[in-house]
Amino acid sequence: MDSKIAPSGGRPRSRTRTGTRVLAASLVLTATATVGASGCSSQAVAGTVGGRHVEIPVRGGTATVDTGTLAVNARTADGRSLVLSAPSGTGLGKPGPVERADGGARWSYPDQGLTVTARADHGRLRVSMKAGRDTSVTWPVTGTDRAASSVQLPRGEGLDIPVRDTFWNSAKAGLADSAIDVGGQLELPLWGYSLGRGHGVSYLTPTDLGTSLTFRSAGGRLSTSTTHDFNGGDGTRDYTVTFALTDGNPVAPGADYRSWLSEHGQLGSLREKIDKNPANGKLLGAFHAYVWGDARKAGGVQELRKLGVDRMWLGYDAGPDPMDAAAVKAAKKAGYLVGPYDTFANGQDPKAADSPTSVWPGTVYPDFCVRDAQGKPATGFGNRGCYLSSRAFEQAEPRHHYLADRTRAMTANGADSYFLDVDATGEEFRDHSAAHPMTKAGDRANRLARMRRLAQDDKLVLGSESAQSWANKVLAFNHGAATPVADGLWKLQRDRETWGGYYPQNAPKAFFKPVELPADLAKAMYDPAYRVPLYETALHSSLVNAERWELSYDKLPRQKTDRALLAMLYNIPLNYVLDGPAIKKYGPELAALQKYFSPLHKAAGTEKLTSFRRLTGDNLVQRTEFGDGKLTVTANFGSTPHAGLPGGCVDAELSGDKQPRRLCPAKITG
Repeated sequence: MDSKIAPSGGRPRSRTRTGTRVLAASLVLTATATVGASGCSSQAVAGTVGGRHVEIPVRGGTATVDTGTLAVNARTADGRSLVLSAPSGTGLGKPGPVERADGGARWSYPDQGLTVTARADHGRLRVSMKAGRDTSVTWPVTGTDRAASSVQLPRGEGLDIPVRDTFWNSAKAGLADSAIDVGGQLELPLWGYSLGRGHGVSYLTPTDLGTSLTFRSAGGRLSTSTTHDFNGGDGTRDYTVTFALTDGNPVAPGADYRSWLSEHGQLGSLREKIDKNPANGKLLGAFHAYVWGDARKAGGVQELRKLGVDRMWLGYDAGPDPMDAAAVKAAKKAGYLVGPYDTFANGQDPKAADSPTSVWPGTVYPDFCVRDAQGKPATGFGNRGCYLSSRAFEQAEPRHHYLADRTRAMTANGADSYFLDVDATGEEFRDHSAAHPMTKAGDRANRLARMRRLAQDDKLVLGSESAQSWANKVLAFNHGAATPVADGLWKLQRDRETWGGYYPQNAPKAFFKPVELPADLAKAMYDPAYRVPLYETALHSSLVNAERWELSYDKLPRQKTDRALLAMLYNIPLNYVLDGPAIKKYGPELAALQKYFSPLHKAAGTEKLTSFRRLTGDNLVQRTEFGDGKLTVTANFGSTPHAGLPGGCVDAELSGDKQPRRLCPAKITG
C-alpha cells in the first residue's frame, strides 16, 4: 500500500499496488483534535491534569507529559504506546503545582527558574519554556523508543539514517557524539524518527537559536538529545518544541513543518513571487552556472543558446572582469537571468583588501565590525578582515545608502538577479558593540529586511547561500541547501593540492578541477539510500533549490549520475561552473540534461511535493509526486532494472503524458 502526503487536517488517499514493496507511506496527521464534545479547533485544546501527568489530545492519539521528569509518551489511535522523549537530561528539581492555563497546563521548575506550558496546537503537542535567568536544559531526549528504526535529519535536502546503521554509528560518518547547531547548521529546524511500521514522530523547534541537537551512539544504536541555552543577552530565554505523530514516512517532518509555516504565515509562494516580479518566472526550467573567462562574454552566452539551452541563471563573481552590458543584453535576449555574486558580511582595510566585495566607503571598516564581549572584532571569512554588523548597516542606511549604492553599482550592467552570499544561512552574530548592539535574532531580522528590499523594492531575482527556512519568503532561489555537507568536505577543500586553488583567474581550479571524494565522505553526502527530500517537502513551491556553487556538476565525476537523478527526482536544477572550454566540452551534455529538465520544472516548479516513496527494499528506487500527480518521477539508483526502468535512469511523467519521459544521464555523450 502506498499513500500520498495528506494536507494539514486531511487524510491520505491510498491505492493498492502489486509487485512493489513500499517501505514507507507518507505523513498522516489524522483527525483534528476536538474541543469538549461539541466542536473542532485547530488551536489549543484543553488537556487533562492528573497528579503530575498532563494529557494532551493530539492528531492520531494522546500525548502524556510527566511534569516530574519531562518524559513524554503517546498512545496512538490504534493502541500503540510510543516514547516521544525520555526524561530530561538536566536535573529539573521538584516541579511546582500544575495549573490549567492557555488551553492546556502550566507548571514551573523553581530550581531552574523555568515556567513550562503544554497544550495542543494544530494537532501537535506544544511544550514551551520561559526562563527567568540564564540556564540550559537538555530536552527532549529522543530516539529511545525501542521501535525507533531511523532518524531524519535536515542536513542539506535531508537524510534518513537507520539508527543501527554501522557506518553512521562509526567515527567515519562524523555524526555520532557530535552536536549540531540547529539554528546555524540545519536548513530546517526539525528532526524526526520512524517508530516501526506506520508510526513516527516529528519534532519542530521554532526557537532554533541557542538550540543544539546531539547524536550519541550506544550499543551500535543512534539516539539524540536537544539542548537549549537560555541566555538573556542572546535573546534566547524562550524555548518551544512541538511533537507530531506521523506514519513514519522519512519526509513526514518536512510535511509537518510545511504545515507549521503555513499556519504561522511564514510559507512563501514562488507563484506569488512570479506575479509580483515576472523575472522570477525565468527560474522555471533553468539550470544555474557561474561563468568565467569567455563564458562571461556575449559570445559565450550565444553558444549556450545555440546548443538549445532555453533557460539559465548565470552568475559571476565581483572580480575585475564582470559580465558587461553586452553580455547581459545577450543573456536577456536568450531568456536567461544574470546576477552578480555579492556579500554584505565582510569588511577589510581598503588598502589591503583581496576582494572587492570587502571594500566599503569611509570608515565602514572598522567601525561596522561585529565586536565580542571584550570589544575585539569578529574575524571575517577566511581569517580576513572582520564580519560586519547588520545592525550597523540598518542604522546607517537611511542616511548613507551603503547597501543601496553597492547594489546599484553591481547591477549597472543591467543584471536582473542577485546572489547575496551568507545572508540566509545560519551564521548570525551577537554584537557587543555599544554603537550597534545586536542579538542573533536581531541579526536575522536585519538580514531579512535588507533581502526583502532587494527582492521587493529593487525587483531583483534574489538568491542566497544554503538558505534556511526563515528566509524562504524573501528568496526566489538558493545555492547550497541541496547539499548535505559533511564535515570532511571543508577539510578536503582546504587541501589546495587536491581540491584546487583560486587560480588561474579565468578558470580557478577550486571550481574546475575534477575531484574524487573520499569513500566515507561520498557515502555521507551522496549515497541515495540515505537521501530524502525533506527540504523540498517543506519548501519546493516557495523557492528554487540547488547545490553549492563550488560543487558544480562536473566537479565530482563519480557522483554525476546520482546527482542528476536526485535533481530530476527532487525537481531542482543542476549547478555548473563554465568557461569557454567548458562550454565546448560539456555544453552538449548540459543542453541535453536541461532539455529534459526544463518542461518538468516549468510544469511543477511552483507545485508542492505531495508524495515520496521508496519502491524497493534497498531504498535505491524512489518516486516523487508534485502537485498531487501533476508530475511523477521515478529514479533507479541501482544497477538492476526495476519494473522496466534500467539502473541509472529516471522516468518522469507529466499529467496527460501517454508514456514516461526517460533519461539515462551516463548515456549522454557530449
